[in-house]
Amino acid sequence: MLYPEIVIVGCGNPLFADDGFGPAVAEEMQKLSLPDNVKVEDGGLGAPHFIFSMLDPEVTKRLIIVDIADFGAEPGSIAKFRVEDLPPGSYRDAHSWDLTEPLERIKDQIDITVIGCQQKYVSDPEMEIGITDEVSKAIPRTVQIVLDMIGDYNGTTRQCLQEERQRGTPETCGSTESR
Repeated sequence: MLYPEIVIVGCGNPLFADDGFGPAVAEEMQKLSLPDNVKVEDGGLGAPHFIFSMLDPEVTKRLIIVDIADFGAEPGSIAKFRVEDLPPGSYRDAHSWDLTEPLERIKDQIDITVIGCQQKYVSDPEMEIGITDEVSKAIPRTVQIVLDMIGDYNGTTRQCLQEERQRGTPETCGSTESR
């Protein structure tokens, strides 16, 4: 499917400590067999710009962005943000490009949620591979939040994953091809 109904994108760069959170969540999500109308991408550092090439407002109904965020909470805390919650200029990529404005342009056509994890440490510009323990512990919780969100939207997802766990096979839900 060229343009899926649900797009989940992990943003960040694993070379900069906690900035690897989004890609780590995407990696965990890609291990699951999800319905064919769900696409999970590790967008890496360029995700904020490539996201828009994965969307077609005629087809895509939901966009879930997973990224680190600094919202003043304890490291590893998770928060969901709507585009309306993001003040202009508050969501920027590593090159300081404002992403709030392009998301504002499509928010009336596509349901957009940013799931942010409070970072503890981002090593940029120095490279340091590895996510802190606090943020690493947030990965399974974030996967569950995403599953709950797409389960609300796509009622079969949670049921299929529960059946998979009981059977020990990924063949009960959608296609088994890599996402």
